[in-house]
Amino acid sequence: MSRWKSDVGSSEITPESLYVSRRKFIGGAAAIGVTALAGWKGLEMLSPEESVSAGAKLNFAKGPFSTDEKQTPLKDVTSYNNFYEFSTDKYGPAELAGNFQPRPWTLTLDGDVKKPKTLDLDAVMKLAPLEERIYRLRCVEGWSMVIPWVGYPLNALLKQVEPLGKAKYVEFTTVLRPEQMPGQKRDVLVWPYKEGLRLDEAMHPLTIMAVGLYGEVLPNQNGAPMRLVVPWKYGFKSAKSIVRIRFTDKQPATAWNLAAPNEYGFYSNVNPEVDHPRWSQARERRLGEFLKRKTLMFNGYGEQVASMYAGIDLRKNY
Repeated sequence: MSRWKSDVGSSEITPESLYVSRRKFIGGAAAIGVTALAGWKGLEMLSPEESVSAGAKLNFAKGPFSTDEKQTPLKDVTSYNNFYEFSTDKYGPAELAGNFQPRPWTLTLDGDVKKPKTLDLDAVMKLAPLEERIYRLRCVEGWSMVIPWVGYPLNALLKQVEPLGKAKYVEFTTVLRPEQMPGQKRDVLVWPYKEGLRLDEAMHPLTIMAVGLYGEVLPNQNGAPMRLVVPWKYGFKSAKSIVRIRFTDKQPATAWNLAAPNEYGFYSNVNPEVDHPRWSQARERRLGEFLKRKTLMFNGYGEQVASMYAGIDLRKNY
């Protein structure tokens, strides 16, 4: 079992220098162009020339549950990322994701299901109409963003395989490609990265499979070609570049719980009343702002999700 490494912790704390970006967004378009947009336009595959342009647009409708808060600038969302498969440094993924290939891609759904499937990316894209969901998102270290994701409810995908009655949890496994993802050559986490949700959390309409942001294909450093977005658990439950979804009757072991069980429990809700051992969860700093604001229970989505945790001690089940 890989354990927490002391050299990771120092990069987790958002420095004041973030707000005067030390790399000035790495040359602007380079970080969201050549490094990122190999993908699709709507449901059509882009040509090689189009795949490195900023014009790789997705077809979508406005979805429900969106906040009207000010959106975080695209350059911040695509240059400051948690993606340990590339780097433990927040600026590292945008610099190191250029060689990652999000096509061809397949997704396997199996485990306690009636109809296991392996789908290629085009088939996954056609399962449900794409929607834009503008979510407020708070990361564990205390910084937050507002991001317009493009995707569809995860339940539209999960229903395709007809989970069996004994299925209680969903395990997500991400791609293992150390030749393209240099962070996987280090043992800071157990690879491949795995995440897990209770089945009701995975089926909740707020939980989405995201394939884009700001109307465009997901950049590599943001989890291309598909990633999990759970807005009341963001930063804790954010599996990227997913290749397998497995249904199980047992609570799955997750990467962060294996690495630091005293810091990351299975539930991992955004909860201002339960501090992370190294950070307070009570306040947050919106990326690009100087002053902190109060963190909202369940990241402000309590009206939609609190009932799932009725009777559960969320201090114990952190």
